[in-house]
Amino acid sequence: MAPRLSLDCMASAAPILPGATVTVVDQRSIYNGYTGFVQRISGDRAAVLFEGGNWDKLVTLPIKDLSAD
Repeated sequence: MAPRLSLDCMASAAPILPGATVTVVDQRSIYNGYTGFVQRISGDRAAVLFEGGNWDKLVTLPIKDLSAD
């Protein structure tokens, strides 16, 4: 039988999965404050698609620098 985790050990934020809308929360990033869609996840990084009018950009960022909306 698997050990049970207490509520204190569980993450309070929504999980970041492909298709999720996320916002960049890294103060050092030029993408700070941008909102985009997660396209894929590999290890501890996520490929996020940013769209802005007549441009699209796919950027790979650490998951720790993203916040699920």
